[in-house]
Amino acid sequence: MIRAIRGAIQLDVDEREHLLKLTAELLSKILHANDVDNSALISIFFTATPDIHSEFPAVAARSLGLGDVPLLCFVEMDVAGALPRTIRVMVNVNTDKARGEIQHIYLRGATALRQDLAQ
Repeated sequence: MIRAIRGAIQLDVDEREHLLKLTAELLSKILHANDVDNSALISIFFTATPDIHSEFPAVAARSLGLGDVPLLCFVEMDVAGALPRTIRVMVNVNTDKARGEIQHIYLRGATALRQDLAQ
Protein backbone atom coordinates (compact mmCIF):
# COMPACT_ATOMS: atom_id res chain seq x y z
CA MET A 1 0.00 0.00 0.00
CA ILE A 2 1.02 3.58 -0.51
CA ARG A 3 0.76 5.82 2.52
CA ALA A 4 1.53 9.50 3.02
CA ILE A 5 3.34 10.62 6.15
CA ARG A 6 3.08 14.27 7.13
CA GLY A 7 5.32 16.42 9.24
CA ALA A 8 6.52 19.94 9.86
CA ILE A 9 9.17 21.88 11.72
CA GLN A 10 9.56 25.57 12.48
CA LEU A 11 12.96 27.18 11.98
CA ASP A 12 14.38 29.64 14.50
CA VAL A 13 15.99 31.65 11.68
CA ASP A 14 16.19 31.46 7.90
CA GLU A 15 19.84 30.41 7.64
CA ARG A 16 21.06 27.66 5.32
CA GLU A 17 22.83 25.43 7.86
CA HIS A 18 19.95 25.76 10.33
CA LEU A 19 17.42 24.83 7.63
CA LEU A 20 19.45 21.81 6.54
CA LYS A 21 19.95 20.59 10.11
CA LEU A 22 16.30 20.91 11.13
CA THR A 23 14.91 19.50 7.89
CA ALA A 24 17.24 16.49 8.21
CA GLU A 25 16.08 16.08 11.83
CA LEU A 26 12.44 16.09 10.73
CA LEU A 27 12.99 13.58 7.93
CA SER A 28 15.07 11.28 10.13
CA LYS A 29 12.40 11.25 12.84
CA ILE A 30 9.63 10.57 10.30
CA LEU A 31 11.53 7.65 8.77
CA HIS A 32 12.56 6.20 12.14
CA ALA A 33 9.12 6.54 13.79
CA ASN A 34 7.50 4.74 10.87
CA ASP A 35 10.23 2.10 10.31
CA VAL A 36 10.66 3.28 6.72
CA ASP A 37 13.59 1.86 4.80
CA ASN A 38 14.94 4.08 2.02
CA SER A 39 13.90 1.46 -0.57
CA ALA A 40 10.23 1.96 0.47
CA LEU A 41 10.29 5.69 -0.36
CA ILE A 42 8.28 6.76 -3.39
CA SER A 43 8.65 10.55 -3.24
CA ILE A 44 8.95 13.46 -0.84
CA PHE A 45 7.20 16.82 -1.20
CA PHE A 46 8.35 19.85 0.78
CA THR A 47 6.71 23.21 1.28
CA ALA A 48 8.37 26.24 2.81
CA THR A 49 6.64 29.38 3.98
CA PRO A 50 7.32 32.42 1.76
CA ASP A 51 9.76 33.86 4.32
CA ILE A 52 12.30 31.05 3.72
CA HIS A 53 14.94 31.86 1.09
CA SER A 54 18.20 30.34 2.36
CA GLU A 55 18.01 26.87 0.75
CA PHE A 56 15.76 24.22 -0.75
CA PRO A 57 14.63 21.69 1.88
CA ALA A 58 15.31 18.88 -0.60
CA VAL A 59 19.04 19.52 -0.17
CA ALA A 60 18.72 18.14 3.37
CA ALA A 61 17.14 14.94 2.01
CA ARG A 62 20.03 14.49 -0.41
CA SER A 63 22.48 14.89 2.49
CA LEU A 64 20.74 11.91 4.15
CA GLY A 65 21.43 9.75 1.09
CA LEU A 66 18.00 10.18 -0.50
CA GLY A 67 19.29 11.54 -3.80
CA ASP A 68 17.59 8.76 -5.79
CA VAL A 69 14.16 9.58 -4.31
CA PRO A 70 12.05 12.05 -6.30
CA LEU A 71 12.03 15.31 -4.31
CA LEU A 72 10.04 18.46 -4.97
CA CYS A 73 9.84 21.81 -3.18
CA PHE A 74 6.92 24.26 -3.20
CA VAL A 75 6.17 27.60 -1.58
CA GLU A 76 3.38 27.40 0.99
CA MET A 77 0.40 29.74 0.59
CA ASP A 78 0.99 33.16 2.11
CA VAL A 79 -1.94 33.27 4.52
CA ALA A 80 -2.25 36.10 7.07
CA GLY A 81 -1.40 34.86 10.55
CA ALA A 82 0.24 31.63 9.34
CA LEU A 83 3.12 30.15 11.30
CA PRO A 84 6.35 31.72 9.97
CA ARG A 85 9.60 29.94 8.97
CA THR A 86 7.93 26.56 8.61
CA ILE A 87 8.98 23.56 6.53
CA ARG A 88 6.25 21.02 5.85
CA VAL A 89 6.79 17.61 4.31
CA MET A 90 4.75 14.78 2.83
CA VAL A 91 6.62 11.51 2.50
CA ASN A 92 5.01 8.92 0.22
CA VAL A 93 5.98 5.34 1.10
CA ASN A 94 5.20 1.73 0.32
CA THR A 95 4.17 0.12 3.61
CA ASP A 96 1.96 -2.57 5.09
CA LYS A 97 0.96 -0.22 7.93
CA ALA A 98 -2.66 0.78 8.24
CA ARG A 99 -3.41 4.49 7.98
CA GLY A 100 -4.02 4.66 11.73
CA GLU A 101 -0.56 3.23 12.44
CA ILE A 102 1.27 6.01 10.62
CA GLN A 103 3.05 8.46 12.93
CA HIS A 104 3.03 12.02 11.63
CA ILE A 105 5.79 14.16 13.14
CA TYR A 106 5.43 17.84 14.10
CA LEU A 107 8.42 19.41 15.85
CA ARG A 108 9.32 22.65 17.59
CA GLY A 109 6.87 25.48 16.94
CA ALA A 110 5.15 23.42 14.24
CA THR A 111 3.43 21.39 16.94
CA ALA A 112 0.88 24.23 16.95
CA LEU A 113 -0.21 23.16 13.46
CA ARG A 114 -1.46 19.75 14.57
CA GLN A 115 -1.53 19.45 18.34
CA ASP A 116 -3.52 16.24 17.92
CA LEU A 117 -0.56 14.65 16.10
CA ALA A 118 2.46 16.41 17.63
CA GLN A 119 5.13 14.31 19.34
